[in-house]
Amino acid sequence: MLGLKLPTDPRWVNIVESNISEILTDHAWCEQKAATNAISIVVHNSEDPELVTDMLDLAKEEIEHFEMVHEIIKEKGLVLGRERKDSYVNELAKFMQKGRGRKFSLVDRLLFSAMIEARSCERFKVLSENIKDEKLSKFYHDLMVSEAGHYTMFLKHARRVAPEIDVEKRWKEWLTFEAEVISRYGKEETIHG
Repeated sequence: MLGLKLPTDPRWVNIVESNISEILTDHAWCEQKAATNAISIVVHNSEDPELVTDMLDLAKEEIEHFEMVHEIIKEKGLVLGRERKDSYVNELAKFMQKGRGRKFSLVDRLLFSAMIEARSCERFKVLSENIKDEKLSKFYHDLMVSEAGHYTMFLKHARRVAPEIDVEKRWKEWLTFEAEVISRYGKEETIHG
């Protein structure tokens, strides 16, 4: 369904389990950044009521996810660490093309967002199927379903906002680029690491 070209090696979960505090802190900040991204899309596209409505709903949901992760951190007797740099997301951001007009920039921002949600969904699936902690397994399964909905929503809007742009062609370019990027990751206890 996701179309990702390179699946995550399930052994990545062994790395994650060696430092649950790190994965939870990283995950919490990923949710915060997703909420911020949704608000940023609203700020730059306020004239599109359908997009604004969906992005506001998304921002609320992502903040709820941040809160849920923070509750798990507290339950485990841990403390939310400082915000982490997400090298994977930063590399993906470099693939967004500039200078091709406002509509193309919006489509690329939506595809960039869909890409992150797709990989997060895939990582949550791997976590839910392989992590030994039963509570975290269920938690990540539930989030996987949510992330899949986010991914499809971003793709829907990319196709809707600019029918004159070959979104399918550009999405295939994103999938190819993401496979190159993700091939360098999977060695750290972070959501995209």
